[in-house]
Amino acid sequence: MADAAPRPQFSPPVSPRDSTPDAPCQVGDLGRSMRDYIARLGSPWVEGEITEWNQRAVGTFATLRDLSGDAAVRLVVWSSVRNRIPKDIAVGDRVVVCVKPEYRVQRGELSFVVSSMKHVGLGDLLEKLELLRRTLREEGLFDPARKRRLPFLPHRIGLITGRATDAEKDVLRNAELRWPHVEFRVEHASVQGDRCVPDVLAALRTLDLDPAVDVIIIARGGGDFQDLLPFSDERLLRAVAALDTPVVSAIGHENDRPLLDEVADLRASTPTDAAKRVVPDVSEQLAAVRDARARITNRLSSVLTHHAHTIEQLRSRPVLRQPERLLHDRQLVIEQALSRTRAAARLAWEQAGGEVARLRATLTAISPQLTLERGYAIVQRDGDGIVRAAADAPDGTPLHVRLADGTITAISGGPAPAESSPGRN
Repeated sequence: MADAAPRPQFSPPVSPRDSTPDAPCQVGDLGRSMRDYIARLGSPWVEGEITEWNQRAVGTFATLRDLSGDAAVRLVVWSSVRNRIPKDIAVGDRVVVCVKPEYRVQRGELSFVVSSMKHVGLGDLLEKLELLRRTLREEGLFDPARKRRLPFLPHRIGLITGRATDAEKDVLRNAELRWPHVEFRVEHASVQGDRCVPDVLAALRTLDLDPAVDVIIIARGGGDFQDLLPFSDERLLRAVAALDTPVVSAIGHENDRPLLDEVADLRASTPTDAAKRVVPDVSEQLAAVRDARARITNRLSSVLTHHAHTIEQLRSRPVLRQPERLLHDRQLVIEQALSRTRAAARLAWEQAGGEVARLRATLTAISPQLTLERGYAIVQRDGDGIVRAAADAPDGTPLHVRLADGTITAISGGPAPAESSPGRN
């Protein structure tokens, strides 16, 4: 069996900017770099002349040539956006096109996908609108911080729309489906043409002065670029920004978004979306209440179960199951301490009594009284201490002789005076 052909070895990935003859980049790396770079171009508006216009089932393939004739690009108009393209576009027409450049890496093809197309002559108007957009943005009218919060459940909704239009029906029907008791005050106005701006301004003033109106919806079911121009009128934009009542823009167009979408407090993609954004769904709210109630019930049940378990644990402890046992234990401790104290006091008393007896015996053994009881006597001069020698008591010295049972008064060297007699201390 023949050996399989070796797989080709590719160089390690190298950025196209860093590629060299010795370290080239891969085709895929180059293609992805081109795709990412081209994607940063966004969706520019381009002016040119249609030189080719081929309609197919999936879309229209066209060529847009520069007016100078020295440049051209291939355009792709998918069938999903054909309703945004004027039906009378033909070869030779001068147009303004909103394109998104796309580079397909696998096929190495560059295409310009069309999202909107207008006949030439709108270029100056687009420039004026862009200048107005920059002015209003610099003044802070687009700032999200100034946008007012919509009420959760409006008491009354003001609706400005055309008479008997699909936009009016969509708003009313979807709002009532979501909250059957919703209340509307509808002000009909022209939503295109010369009367549009004056009519909408008058309706705004009327609804803003109604204290029961909590939010205002301006609704229109899309339309051509020129039809939507009144909703980019500076007078209307500044009036909406100055209102006290929140305003919802529901013009319903993605590519040609009027400036009202930027100034309004909330932009809705369609009138139906406006009804959904302004009016809460009663079924969703009831479900949320049930869910919140279930969570609260589960939480309370969990807390009560935890506390019941804690109480049961406390009750199961011996000290709470038999409270008298604690007193009994303490009583035993006190009785044992009292018994030990009494025994110690008794022993100390006995030891002290023995010591006293011993000291008494010692004192008795060395006491002069015991010597006197054996027949001895102590001779003292009158107030002058004990006589220890005969020389201490010359004749005639008054003496006191202390015996075991009393004291005798005498005179040294002679008999005692007749009046003297034994006496006791």
